[in-house]
Amino acid sequence: MTDDRAPAAPVPHRLYVHDDLTDDVRARHGAGSPAVALAEELLALVRRDAARVTILTLPAQLEALAACGPFPPFALAIGIGHAGRRVAAQVHARTGWFPTITTVDLTREENGDGYAVISLSGTPVAAQLAGAEAAASLAIVDDTVFSGITMRTLLAALSPAARARAHAFCLRGVADSLPPLQRLCPISVGFSAAGSLLDEISFINASGLVRRGAIRRAGQPPLAFFERAAWMRAWFPSDADAIIDRCRRLNAWLEPDGGASLPMP
Repeated sequence: MTDDRAPAAPVPHRLYVHDDLTDDVRARHGAGSPAVALAEELLALVRRDAARVTILTLPAQLEALAACGPFPPFALAIGIGHAGRRVAAQVHARTGWFPTITTVDLTREENGDGYAVISLSGTPVAAQLAGAEAAASLAIVDDTVFSGITMRTLLAALSPAARARAHAFCLRGVADSLPPLQRLCPISVGFSAAGSLLDEISFINASGLVRRGAIRRAGQPPLAFFERAAWMRAWFPSDADAIIDRCRRLNAWLEPDGGASLPMP
């Protein structure tokens, strides 16, 4: 499955790749497995363009986000998708800030004219946030703020009174995307990168290179990044073909069903 109908992506001056892949593959398939060897080959190729590509690790981002505190425990933490819930749990294990965590299943989807924020379950966001209005304090948690459209959609769905009790958190974000969110509520970020979206900086998860669901499209099956060759060549101009090859082979290990059973993001 390939898809090159998306708009061409510029070659970013700096690409940040969060390595959420290596430990996951090791845990699922064992330290000496062919899958781990492929994941290590893939990350070695990704980091080879060291002048442009920076690998981000979870411990460093968690440590930096924890240093934004301390905060008293929040009455309710809302994770945006499974990724946000996972981050909330990781932060709580480090800080104790989020004893009660729930999930709102929002994700960004291509619709031909740009992007829309949708609920994969079809449940309106207002209904998913019903319990948030009564919470004495709210944490809104995501893994990445790139354009900020997903977090902005969630914050806009809260009442002004609930937003006044809210504080947003993310592990990593684009500095230029933060001011519109900060006008809605305070936000703490573990790692912030300065520069304009796409042409100066871009963020991706290493898992998204391999696993389907990184790209969601209205009325069409989801894709992994390796299935959109134009983006891969923009991100990795010198090594795109080799990286795509490792991604395809690793995908066969991680999604032998072709990604037919995808979790919510």
